[in-house]
Amino acid sequence: MNPIDNPYTPGAGTQPHELAGRDELRNNLKITVARIMRAKPVKSMLMVGLRGVGKTVLLEQMRQDVEAMGVHTIYIEAPENRSLPSLLSPQLRLGLLKLSRLDQSKEAATRALKALAGFAKSLKVTFGDIEVGFDQEPEAGLADNGDLEADLTALMVEVGHAAKAGETAIVMFIDELQYVRSEQFAALITALHRCAQLKLPVALVGAGLPQLRGLAGNSKSYAERLFNYPEVGALGEDAAKEAIVNPAKDEGVEFDSEAVDEIISKTQGYPYFIQEWGSHTWDLAEESPITKDDVVNSTDLTIAKLDESFFRVRFDRLTPKEKTYLNEMAKLGAGPHRSGDIADSMKKKVSDVAPVRNSLIKKGMIWAPNHGDTAFTVPLFDEFMLRIMEE
Repeated sequence: MNPIDNPYTPGAGTQPHELAGRDELRNNLKITVARIMRAKPVKSMLMVGLRGVGKTVLLEQMRQDVEAMGVHTIYIEAPENRSLPSLLSPQLRLGLLKLSRLDQSKEAATRALKALAGFAKSLKVTFGDIEVGFDQEPEAGLADNGDLEADLTALMVEVGHAAKAGETAIVMFIDELQYVRSEQFAALITALHRCAQLKLPVALVGAGLPQLRGLAGNSKSYAERLFNYPEVGALGEDAAKEAIVNPAKDEGVEFDSEAVDEIISKTQGYPYFIQEWGSHTWDLAEESPITKDDVVNSTDLTIAKLDESFFRVRFDRLTPKEKTYLNEMAKLGAGPHRSGDIADSMKKKVSDVAPVRNSLIKKGMIWAPNHGDTAFTVPLFDEFMLRIMEE
């Protein structure tokens, strides 16, 4: 096959040729947005799933979907070392500036920009990483108390009024939401709750690892009533076939059925892995139809590429003790596993390894599906650990 025509796109957040199996989620968000623009009650959405299931890709596609509906969007990826106010402030400023250019929302947007100026100035001492230009002077008493929860609520209410005046909505898309600190997440939840009470057109679409559900609930007890938590997982068989076959078909290339089955077996339906296997199989195959032998022959190279990029980048962030913990987990299988079984495998007490487990949870490497259970957040990471620790 001509590598220039290769339709598969392995990469971090790279849009695939075929976004298969996600139509229901996309349609649900369109309904949500249409409802908030009519002042009808809705729940915001927090999508949860393991690494490699395509949450980032889906989030961006959803953003494009709702922008096509005339909605103003904000897109943020939350890193581990930045505050939520520092991420929100410049994006809210851009959205409000757009609204301030519309005659019907100019006054409300100007007031919201004043609230943003007060918000940023009052919290600058607490969050030294806030960097945002001021287009209006602060208004005394407007989002400037220096209390994150109260000020963010006041700011988002003004943002909501500006969006309503502009006959539109503000939808915030935040990726890697599990990295937002608990007290900042709580403030955001409070602000969204108040906007919902006032029927203002403001919504959040977040994406994160499975522990996001627990983080939201721990931040605010009513979070379970404020959000829907759709799970983004591996693709079902039909959707996985579409993700494999359709991109090649558009290039005039066919897969035989055994080749498709082999890729699904190797990837377990995880979208990122499908892109990797599809890409390397395409480059290795000499002619159409692509066969099972082509898939098998590309497997060693595909695994090597996954080890080098997708897996290794996470492995290299680990301390020696964390690597040992994950290696013992991997020896037990894909999981989830009882924390006590992992400790027993290490010949240690659960209390002795608890700090390492907590550190791995904070780094997003593992999560607790149930109390006392531990599971990898990265599919097939157990197999990688067994390979890498043998080197």
